[in-house]
Amino acid sequence: MKKNVGFIGLGIMGKPMAKNILKAGYPLVVYSRSPGPVEEIVKLGAISANSPKQVAERSKVIITMLPDSMDVKEVILGENGIIHGAKPKSVVIDMSSINPLVTKEIERVLREKEIEMLDAPVSGGEAGAIKASLAIMVGGKKEVFEDCLEILKSMGKNIVHVGPIGAGGFVKLVNQIIVALNIAAIGEAFSLGVKAGIDPNLTFQAIRGGLAGSQILEAKLPMIFERNFKPGFKVKLHKKDLNNALCVARDLGVPLPISGFVQQIFNSLMAEGKGEEDHCSLVTFYEKISGVEIRLK
Repeated sequence: MKKNVGFIGLGIMGKPMAKNILKAGYPLVVYSRSPGPVEEIVKLGAISANSPKQVAERSKVIITMLPDSMDVKEVILGENGIIHGAKPKSVVIDMSSINPLVTKEIERVLREKEIEMLDAPVSGGEAGAIKASLAIMVGGKKEVFEDCLEILKSMGKNIVHVGPIGAGGFVKLVNQIIVALNIAAIGEAFSLGVKAGIDPNLTFQAIRGGLAGSQILEAKLPMIFERNFKPGFKVKLHKKDLNNALCVARDLGVPLPISGFVQQIFNSLMAEGKGEEDHCSLVTFYEKISGVEIRLK
């Protein structure tokens, strides 16, 4: 018999992830601050709850997919939070991208109530969430991970247990640094090519099969060419992730000079009101200072 699953946070990523859990045949209870996505998921067979506490009361495994550390902390530990409804031996899986030090703090409080926790952030964007092809990096007890693996498989393909609680969050920060710096490299390099008068699509075709080819190039360059900045992952959220990376790096004594520079570019985009755009709009910073536009001719 499949476990009852709760899902809290039905945004760009959370809604398709919840749909895929339903498709896999799990009984699902949902809660989100916005009523629209809840109504949509309920029509597909889920049950709605009026608080995170009520989700926990009705679920064996409770998944959270929320914007930032404070949202996760409030939903799990706050008034009417998960901790007040979850039974001993139930499992909280936080799939948000948050500061792993906050994750460890939350886990310590849950442990006192005999509630298990995994941190399982994802990579793959909205497209990966829709296709159930997300990469999922999981921290926590190995036996808890194995017990929840089938649920995770309903949302992703490349699922790796990377270590104890908080390890998932640290690996996600590594991922987010690599993604941000790659998008910045695309903006910088293609601005040079366009300024030199070279068709950017021909540049793309020439390099995509070589060492410069990557999933990021394949996913984001067509969006840039089409000037499509509809968010799969928002500027403001990637800015938050880089900020978390810089904070924990400072605590660990690890210099991140290039990440710091790209963070300043994200700050510039936020000041221009681009926080809701896809993070590939980072290239517009390079376009602006170079006097070019990376688009199809």
